[in-house]
Amino acid sequence: MPAMPAMTARRRIAVLVTVCLAVLAINLDTTIVNVALPSLSRQLHAGTAAMQWVVDGYALAFAALVLAGGSVGDRFGRRPVLLAGLGGFAAASIGAGLSDSVGELIAWRFVMGAFAAAIYPTTLSIIANAFPDRAERARAIGVWGAVTGLGVAAGPVTGGLLLAHFGWQSVFWALVPMAAAAAVLAAVLVPESRAPSAGRADLAGLAAASAAIGTLVYTVIEAPSRGWLSAASLAGFAAAASAAAVFVAVERRSPHPMIDVSLFKVPAFSAASASVTIAFFALFGFIFLVTQYMQIVRGWGTLSTGLRILPVAAAIGAGSAFAPRLVARYGTRRVVITGLMLFGAALAWIAVSPQDQPYAQIAAEMVIMGTGLGLTTTPATESILSVLPPAKAGVGSAVNDATREAGGTLGVAVIGSIFSSIYLHHLSGTAVAHLPGGAVRSARGSVAAAMAIARHAPGTAAGTLTHAVSASFMSGFAVACLVGAAICALGALAASRLPGRPAVAATPAGADRHRVVSAEPARQAAA
Repeated sequence: MPAMPAMTARRRIAVLVTVCLAVLAINLDTTIVNVALPSLSRQLHAGTAAMQWVVDGYALAFAALVLAGGSVGDRFGRRPVLLAGLGGFAAASIGAGLSDSVGELIAWRFVMGAFAAAIYPTTLSIIANAFPDRAERARAIGVWGAVTGLGVAAGPVTGGLLLAHFGWQSVFWALVPMAAAAAVLAAVLVPESRAPSAGRADLAGLAAASAAIGTLVYTVIEAPSRGWLSAASLAGFAAAASAAAVFVAVERRSPHPMIDVSLFKVPAFSAASASVTIAFFALFGFIFLVTQYMQIVRGWGTLSTGLRILPVAAAIGAGSAFAPRLVARYGTRRVVITGLMLFGAALAWIAVSPQDQPYAQIAAEMVIMGTGLGLTTTPATESILSVLPPAKAGVGSAVNDATREAGGTLGVAVIGSIFSSIYLHHLSGTAVAHLPGGAVRSARGSVAAAMAIARHAPGTAAGTLTHAVSASFMSGFAVACLVGAAICALGALAASRLPGRPAVAATPAGADRHRVVSAEPARQAAA
């Protein structure tokens, strides 16, 4: 069964709804835990580093294994891989909710990420095969992208609603019925499809790719505590580079490569991948910090925080849904560049805003940010898939998903580390540094702990210490947002290499590899 049978329009819509439900569950999980971080810090005695691992453990496993997930789906069938991924994800979510220590929770987060890696690329490859018409496929990818962005941005509000009535465990248990419902619908509605000539499994390529991505992300996460130029960090970067070199060598020699590495010479593929990476780098880093800003600095509750993040979710959905129309009129390059510049402008605006800025201004900043993300990721995703034939959709979507997860993970790690460095440096010059030793260590290890110590100080010291912690937080937040804005600007520069119009793929009869044919003149395609 090499490809999906022809389907009616109603059946295609039902398939789209099914895979979007699966996507919603796993993308909610990327950020739903963020609003629970202060609760986890208090109840499981988790410091800043441990909280980063609660967030990044999921994303690290996701990023390291997503290429394998796409390849396995192409080879063994997308529906069974989707069903297995949803079942495992639901079971791991139950385990996370039953954790009684931060170490156990982090372990379950890794397991959840591994199963999500099987789900995510499979959903996009199912769409690519269910919608053979290019215009319909672009619209379907727009819906998929909107749901992806909504899941990421709506995670905090969903978590806030749950935490308003239940304990932190509920943010994991709530994902179980969603995954189960998606599995039932997939079993009934999604027809089977796989690559028509998968050939021998590229196990060496899968292992090298997973090792390269996993080692790089792990090294970046640990570098701030170890030191960026420490022996351990340098060894980690060297190991990641070596694994990447091995992957390229293996793929070039394999008769049935997991992915043709020459794709990265095609701007429609490489520049689009870079754009997605940068967009999710900035988004995940921002959400990691803004949820703490709203709860710890502004003192808003979990539900209130979640509701206040809704504008970015709505804007992502609107931008993703409207992006295909803009691409049809103005081209991929202009739309993606505009999206990244909007995202960067929003971050720069946040960086120069005062601590007590009115919520209406925060909402406006997040609308610009969400619109920019939607305009960036949907056209870039379609560009990535456009250079691959449908039979290779699983690997193409896996590359797209790997860029999202790697970017998001690095965003939390890098943006979080920059914030921590500035926060600690500023804090050391305030009255907090004169507290007893144990209190200072707690304040340095967790912003939530620092604020709790400050607010419970006797007399007028409470106000002085609270101001010191808030000012230290805002210093780190501002610098982190400026770094994110600068990276978005660099991403816009890289996106100038995108073709003005989407590229299309053609597969010669009997050939396993693709060739790329640009819809633009050769001059534009090479630009």
